This record gives sequence, C-alpha cells and structure tokens, in this order.
Amino acid sequence: MSFSIKKCTLPALLVLLAPLFTNAQKQPSAQKYTGYLFTYFTGNDKADESIRFALSNDGYNYRALNGDKPVVSSEKISSTGGVRDPHILRGVDGKTFYMVATDMVSGKGWNSNRAMVLLKSTDLINWTSAIVNIQKRFPGNDNLLRVWAPQTIYDDKAGKYMVYFSLKNGDDPDKIYYAYANADFTDLETTPKQLFISPTNGACIDGDIILKDGKYHLFFKTEGSGAGIKVAVSDKLTEGYVLQDKYVQQTTDPVEGAGVFKLNNGEGYILMYDVYTKGRYQFTKTTDLKNFAVVDQNVSMNFHPRHGTVMPVTAAEMARLTEKWGVADDAITWANANAIKKQNVVFDTAGKKLYLPVKPGTALRSFDPQFIQFPGTSIIPKAANFTTGTVKYTVAIKGQVAQQYEVTAREVHNPVLDGYYADPDILYAEKTGKFYIYPTSDGFTNWAGTYFKTFSSADLVNWKDEGVILDLPKDVSWGKRNAWAPCIVEKKINGKYKYFYYFTAAQKIGVAVADNPTGPFIDLGKPLIDKNPEGKGGQVIDPDVFTDPKTGKSYLYWGNGYMAGAELNDDMVSLKTETTTILTPNDTFREGTHVLYRKGTYYFMWSEDDTRSKNYRVRYGTATSPLGKIIVPANNLVIAKNKATGIYATGHNSTIQVPGTDDWYIIYHRFAYPNGIHMGQAAGYNREVCIDKLEFNADGTIKQTIPTHEGIKPVRVKK
Repeated sequence: MSFSIKKCTLPALLVLLAPLFTNAQKQPSAQKYTGYLFTYFTGNDKADESIRFALSNDGYNYRALNGDKPVVSSEKISSTGGVRDPHILRGVDGKTFYMVATDMVSGKGWNSNRAMVLLKSTDLINWTSAIVNIQKRFPGNDNLLRVWAPQTIYDDKAGKYMVYFSLKNGDDPDKIYYAYANADFTDLETTPKQLFISPTNGACIDGDIILKDGKYHLFFKTEGSGAGIKVAVSDKLTEGYVLQDKYVQQTTDPVEGAGVFKLNNGEGYILMYDVYTKGRYQFTKTTDLKNFAVVDQNVSMNFHPRHGTVMPVTAAEMARLTEKWGVADDAITWANANAIKKQNVVFDTAGKKLYLPVKPGTALRSFDPQFIQFPGTSIIPKAANFTTGTVKYTVAIKGQVAQQYEVTAREVHNPVLDGYYADPDILYAEKTGKFYIYPTSDGFTNWAGTYFKTFSSADLVNWKDEGVILDLPKDVSWGKRNAWAPCIVEKKINGKYKYFYYFTAAQKIGVAVADNPTGPFIDLGKPLIDKNPEGKGGQVIDPDVFTDPKTGKSYLYWGNGYMAGAELNDDMVSLKTETTTILTPNDTFREGTHVLYRKGTYYFMWSEDDTRSKNYRVRYGTATSPLGKIIVPANNLVIAKNKATGIYATGHNSTIQVPGTDDWYIIYHRFAYPNGIHMGQAAGYNREVCIDKLEFNADGTIKQTIPTHEGIKPVRVKK
C-alpha cells in the first residue's frame, strides 16, 4: 500500500492520523484468558439483592467466592439499599473493569426504582461507584417508573463507553435506551436515546449486546404475549437493529436476563438465561448465535444465581480474586468427579471432615475426587487410597494459612437416581426384563415441573436415565403444569405388550399409552379424572394402578385428602364409574395410595402428613378385595424418618416384588440429604428417590423399614 501527502504540515498530519492512533490504543490488549468470572445476585429479599462473584475454569462449572456472600456492599453503593442484574465488562485497555447494576429493592415494588449504579475497578477487588438517577439527571422523565438491567459496551466509533438499559415511562412499554458515560465512569453525559425500536411496540428488557463477524447482536427479553428471548442484529452499534423472527431460549418456562459470552477455547459461545420461576439457570451453546443446544448436563454451580453476566479472566486475576475471597472450607467441597453423588456430600465445618458418597462400582483404591482448583489454590494429594479409611488433605490458598481436612469416600446406593426426583412408581417389564422407575421430576420451586422421565435398571442398583417420556407443554393439550406422581402398568393385549401411564397434570389425572416402557407415550387427549368425588375436598392427584393377580382386573386409586378407587374398563383408559368407592382408611391418610397383593392379602399403603414435613411417612392397612374395607393394624408404620442418620420425610412410595421370589423392596422419596432438613418449606420439592428392603412378619404384618444411605445390593431376576 502507498499514499502521498501533498502540502500537509506536520501538525496537520498528526491531526489526520490521530484517530488511527486513538483506535489502536483502544483495542483490548492481548491476554490469555484461563477462566471466567460470574457476577450475579441471588433473589428478591433485600439481603439477596447484592453483587456476588463466582469463578470457573471451563465456563461450565462455577463455584461461589466469599461463601456466596456479597463482595460489594449494596448499602454503600446504592440509593435504595439493593442492587440487581450486575453486568461486568473488561475495558479496552485490558486492565480496567466496569460494572453496572440496577439500583433497586424489589420489596418496594417493581415500579419503584429510578436509578442505576456505575462501578469502576483496576483490580476486580476495589471498586469506586456512582449513582445515576435518570429521573433527576435528565428532564422529561416525570412519569418514569423504572430503570432496569443496565449493561456497558465500548463504542469504537465514539471512543466512549456506552451504557444501555430499559426504561418504562407511564403506560408505555419498557424500551431499551442508551447513553454515553463520562471519562471517569461516574455519570451519563448524553441524554438517553432509544436503541432498539420494536416493530410490535412490545416491551423489551434485559438487553445484552455481543459483536460477531462485524455484526452487533442484541439479545433481549420480550414481554407480554409470547414472552421470551429474541435477537436483533445491526452492523452499527447504536441504530439499525433488525429483529430476527424466532425465540432463542430452549425452554417453555419463563426466562429473563440473557447473557452471552465467548468460550476461551474458541469452541463457540454460551447463551445463558435465568429460568426464574424454576430457580435455576439454563446454559446453551452456539457457534453462530442462531442455533442453540442445551448443555445443562455439563453445568454445575454451588449457588443459585439470578440475572448475571460472565467475563473471561486471566490466571493472575483469578489468583487475586481467590486470595481475596477464596475460602478453604469451600474449596475442599468442590469435588467434581462423576463418581461422586454431589448433592449428598457432607461437610463438617467444625471438625473439618468431608464425606464423599460415591456411586456403585467406584474404584476407591486409587480415587481422585477431582477437586476444582483455581489459580492461587492448591489441594493435595490428588488421588488417594480410600479403602483404608480417612485421607488427610491440605488446602493452601495464596495469602492464607493452609488448612487440613479429613476426607472419607464410601460407596452408597441411596439415592438411586442422580438429581431431584420424587413420588416414584416402579415396574418390572416382562417385555424387556428390566426394572423402570417413573418419578416426579423435582427440584422446581413449588412443584412446578412440567415433564416426566423414566430410568431403567437390570439390578435395582445401577440406573440409566432414559430421558423425557412425556412433556406436558408439548404432549398434553389439557394440562400444561404440575407434572406429578405418575404410575404405570404393563398389560399384554392380543399378544402384544402395552404400557398405560397414569399421571397428574394441573391437578387432574390423565393417561398415556405406549408400546414400550420408555415410550413414546401418547396422551388420551383429555383427562381421565378431572373432579373430586361428590362431597369430597382435596385434590385430584396421585394415581396408583393395580392389577389383581386373582382376576386380571385392573384398578385405579387416587386422591389427596381422601382415598378413592375404581375398576378400570378393559380399554384401560376409562373407569367403570359405578365402581368408584371411597376407601379412606382413617385420619392419617393424606395422599400417595399404593396397593400390592401378597399371599391372599391386599395391602394398602398411604402417606401421612405433608411432603414438606420431616415427619412425612408411610402407613398401611389390609383388605380382602381391591375395593374392600381397609382394616388398619395397631402397629402400621411402614417407613419413617431416621433422625440418627439424617434421613427425613420418607414417603409417597411404591413397592416391587422380584419375579419368582418373595423378595420385596420399597421405593420412596426423602428430603435431599444432607441439606433438605435445613431448607424449610423448599425441602418439599427438593427430594430424592431411594430403595430399601421391605420385609413381612410370619403373620403377614409388615415390618417397619429403617431407611438407609447404604440402600440394597444388586438383585438378579432368574429367567
């Protein structure tokens, strides 16, 4: 390339070339990013509305710093006493950091805030801050109701940092605006101007801009009808955004707070968002910002974030953050080996003892817990022999006194499923020669799950996740919410096996049919039962299906607050309504009926108390027929809490008889161990499935089962 300069003085030349030098100085310095910093808040209580930090080595597995406590005082930086929606940005000089947040306490109302907070740091530890009240700072905002979710990006053309955010004035919808910050990042120096104009004039909030291939991609949440995350694209930062006509979230649940970050390994981008009604985040991966695949199976966190953002960081920055906010007690619990039952890890803070329950078949003679170590932290040894007892570990964090811990690892079989599940029903399928568990998908706030899964096993100990078999939003027209307490039966009809799956949706009971125990299941298209028996309150939930081995007839039982039963027609998808019988045994009955037959006796089991209660438990009675009067023995407790081992709320069960034997097992749910008992009401929807031996006395009465962590040994079905 060549050029000539004609009649140009040196000062004039410097003026001509100044923009080139300026832009060169504004480019981020080349650095090797080795991890990620996640900044977030945690909830709608004032104590939760503050800035927290977490780190990750790989962009998928995050651990909270400072014990998941705030790293910046909301009281000191805000006008309301709370901040939400923090966004963090590395400056173009590579070493200055900018953070913005909503200045808000939600307890004062969703239309209560008028300000945002601007923060600046050169070390990620010490932050200066300033409050910008939009209503006071800029005229024409007398009707301003709220200022939400600010974010920052550098505008190369303007040579300034641009802050963009949503405003709602009066009856107008929320709209995304932008303004430029001053050089000190203590104020906005330009009047807010609308950034994106929705073609529908619908509400737009939670904007997030990322530059790819010369195009600015604006992710934002729409409000009202069809709410979700959409993308608008422009080749200019401040104008010309064209809306792409599809939602990009990969869930039917409400979402907000979209955040996009580039993976350090060059494998693409992560789009994450807050699934706020379920109390969790979802992560998706993309290479083109158009097609997104869920990668939740690769993600772990020891905290529950709300609307936050992720920024790549260097090893030196991670070490500095760890030195300031790293906690040795936290680090020793960050064991990430797949063999570990992570939700059941127990840490004794006072005794500095860590218990790692591991899955069946784990080789403990040389076992590596795979402790997550951030720069600035060392945890030794790595692998160790856990077969001889306790192993001593040392955690050293730069700038802190090294700490020693006693670590044990032991194989346990309860819970039998990874994750949160409840209300298990179990089937032995003659067609496949396998066992199947059909549970409620748990872990959703207020039992808000919307899908059902099944798990298969050849031995009742090792279970395989067979995936979703019925998704209410996609597969069921009459009930889209509250997927609870299913049950299933295998029937051989005209020489072919059929599977009839009864389930709860929207407090009604439906039935779906399949040719295989793993589906696909096709819903009947209408509820089988949609109202309580005459004169009964409670809920139409918790179906249980039972086939009488004496007659081959099948029966359905259901009810919360009452126990009802009726014979099923031969089609298995309709009831002989004239047979409907109220069977409520006594005032201990709450829900979760289960019926089995053994040696001429019909056993009726039910759950007592509330699933949120630590005293939730199973009782039983007997009858001489499937719809007969239930006789309740004096000692009729089947299974209850075991306080000595920290097992609580053992209820909503089913049972299984190993074919060809008189060996019986009880499948039930309990509070998640060990944290459930400390979760209050939330323990009732954070449950896990377990199996223990069920035994009978010589006179046919049931021995009380003591729930265990050890569970059962593998069983084999003789063929």
